[in-house]
Amino acid sequence: MATKEPTNTPVDRGPGYETRDAHVGALLQFAFWMAVVLALTLVSMKFMFDYLKKSQPLGATASPLVKAGERPKLPSLMLQVHPHQELVDYCSAQQTAVGSYGWVSQESGVVHIPVDRAMDLVAVRGLPTRAASEVPAGSPAVAPPTVAGDTDVQGQCGYLSEPQIVVPSEGGEEKK
Repeated sequence: MATKEPTNTPVDRGPGYETRDAHVGALLQFAFWMAVVLALTLVSMKFMFDYLKKSQPLGATASPLVKAGERPKLPSLMLQVHPHQELVDYCSAQQTAVGSYGWVSQESGVVHIPVDRAMDLVAVRGLPTRAASEVPAGSPAVAPPTVAGDTDVQGQCGYLSEPQIVVPSEGGEEKK
């Protein structure tokens, strides 16, 4: 059973706007108490920080080189002005170090040699091994390292080096 509103009766919907104003006294009272709460919070925080600074010392300094009570100064920002050139310089220095002879520690008699020469020496002499009796019982078998995806073998300087293209020759051997 549905009821229908008669079509000939006009509906009074009001003037279309708020007929009474906001209560200014209540708004001013709210603003006053909010300011009081804010002021009390700020004052109590000031007293709490002062109390904690006096009652609980910061503890030992992070470094023995820093005097007690003195905070270490942070270094200024060291922005890279020419990052690509710095990377090229770094990679060329690394390539020079990898491909040259030099001392690592002269007093201990430790030197570095070029990687190609080291690989030749390992191929001729082999790697040092130990007898099976020297292996501790229960030690896990060591698997050779793998490179996931094998895409970043060259490291951060890999994109600076010339790409190596492998071309199969007629004899079945590959040429680089």
